[in-house]
Amino acid sequence: MAELLISLGVFIAFHIVPAIAPVRRVLVSAVGLKVYIVGYSFLSLALLAWVSWAYVNADTTVLWSQWPWTRWVPALVMPVSCLMLVSTLSEPNALSVGVRADQFDPARPGIVSITRHPLIWALALWALAHLAPNGDTASLLLFGLFAVLALFGPWSLDRKKRREMGTAKWLHLTQFTSSVPFWAVVRGRARLDLRGIGGRRALAAGVLYLVLLLGHEWAIGVSPFP
Repeated sequence: MAELLISLGVFIAFHIVPAIAPVRRVLVSAVGLKVYIVGYSFLSLALLAWVSWAYVNADTTVLWSQWPWTRWVPALVMPVSCLMLVSTLSEPNALSVGVRADQFDPARPGIVSITRHPLIWALALWALAHLAPNGDTASLLLFGLFAVLALFGPWSLDRKKRREMGTAKWLHLTQFTSSVPFWAVVRGRARLDLRGIGGRRALAAGVLYLVLLLGHEWAIGVSPFP
């Protein structure tokens, strides 16, 4: 459990400290934006692998027994999480973590019509879905902490993006989207842009889900099948 606590602490610190504007400016000016992004992404994946390793090998205590139906929760939720992750990595998004922000078109928002923070909600859905079938202390620590961080993330990113692009531009771009998934669609402020998301992304998300499903027992040691 000690290694899990340490790895989580390092992972959180690694993501909080560079988010401080002066620190990030110093790092970017020292190595350049591209090197910073590549290095940050690589170290994030390495730290995530460490957290996963520490979680699998952590001493843990079962707080409640697993009910068979709870395994259906991540099985049904993870396809949505995968779609949000794939869209984050391939769709332009000027309002959150994403790629090609300068190419974002409010008229073709794609996944942004669902939520302007797809990566954060992908993480939140993953964490919350895995809390259901895992009633042990290590799982509650890992998934609970990631869920809290993910649910705090949209508020933090909205403040950052609003400051960077200015209030007028931020309000213009966000009037047809929402932080909470589907909220803008439900309220009639946005039209669900399934065409912008596209069949290729849905197919890629399906392949990713299948890889995670088949590789889960090999990587984690537990079968994900209900």
